[in-house]
Amino acid sequence: MSKYYLTLTTFLFTLLLSCGNDDNYIPISETDDDPIMTDDEGGTDNMGVTIDLTAVPFTTLSEYGFFDGELKNLIPNDGVLEYSLINTLFSDYSKKKRFIWMPEGVTATYDADDTLLVFPVGTIIIKNFFYDNVLPQNARRILETRLLINTINGWEFADYIWNESQTEAIYNLDGSNVDIMWELNGETRSVNYRIPSEAECQTCHKTGDTSVPIGPRPQNLNRQFTYTDGTTANQLDKWIEEGYLQSAPTDINALVDWQDTSAPLKERVRSYFEINCAHCHIDEGHCSYRPIRLDYTSSILDENIGICVEPEEDLGNGISHIIRPNNIGRSAMYFRLNTTAEEVRMPLLGRTLIHDEAIVLLEEFINNLDIECE
Repeated sequence: MSKYYLTLTTFLFTLLLSCGNDDNYIPISETDDDPIMTDDEGGTDNMGVTIDLTAVPFTTLSEYGFFDGELKNLIPNDGVLEYSLINTLFSDYSKKKRFIWMPEGVTATYDADDTLLVFPVGTIIIKNFFYDNVLPQNARRILETRLLINTINGWEFADYIWNESQTEAIYNLDGSNVDIMWELNGETRSVNYRIPSEAECQTCHKTGDTSVPIGPRPQNLNRQFTYTDGTTANQLDKWIEEGYLQSAPTDINALVDWQDTSAPLKERVRSYFEINCAHCHIDEGHCSYRPIRLDYTSSILDENIGICVEPEEDLGNGISHIIRPNNIGRSAMYFRLNTTAEEVRMPLLGRTLIHDEAIVLLEEFINNLDIECE
């Protein structure tokens, strides 16, 4: 099914203009505030989505036309495809809604289960961060919408900060903090939520000197998803159907849901590390100098997780290994994930609270390791 089509009105209007002489020609830009962009103009208009790649980033989120109706409802326009991940990055318990948009006539391609899809120029990945049950109104509040725009010069960041009335989001890459108090599982929680600066975005997203997306790998996309029309489908199949992906194998080695207690313990830990730690702890990542590799493929080896590996610095507190089997008190990884102290916590960015559920998982994993360190 095609993602784009011209309305009959637009077709007739264009036909009339083409039949007129030059003296009667009036540029569309002077008669239409929201013109349909042609390929020559650097973008397209897809049922409300207007993307001029020569003009991005826009000043406001609404200028893109990603969402239909009230902006805060995040109802995708035609051609804007919602998706989710098997495992998501912990960001101080904020929730996310993810979407993707591509220009007409291009599609992503599959490379391998554990590598990013190869996205065409013009692709925009859209991630909205919000909290539910925000006090005192006990309502949803969207804080930011982050865009990754694949330009001819590579991936560029654009962050849009929502106003309190939730009617618009304004472009800003300076970084800021927002105090939030909300209800979580019947408990009142609070956080000084960090909206990242451009430099902070680059820290987490860089591989060498290049910035790339983190989440949309086949191994983290290969799941069922229920769409706004009520249908449920495998996401990769849906992307193929919508023309956003050429093809993909049917036997993708997907991550397990780290919260699935029926899955093997090590698989759950490796899957958690993949999305929360691996973007820095990989070759050419920000923390590549550390003696661990936490991407899902590498972490099958115990030494890459840090089991029985001595840390490169002295953290004190009796810590002897990155992971010391059966001893969380001597494990650097447990110490770093179980603290909010900025100078030693991990991850370095994107977290100011302790991820309580992940700490329970890590403790169970360490205490069940039947390994003796030499």
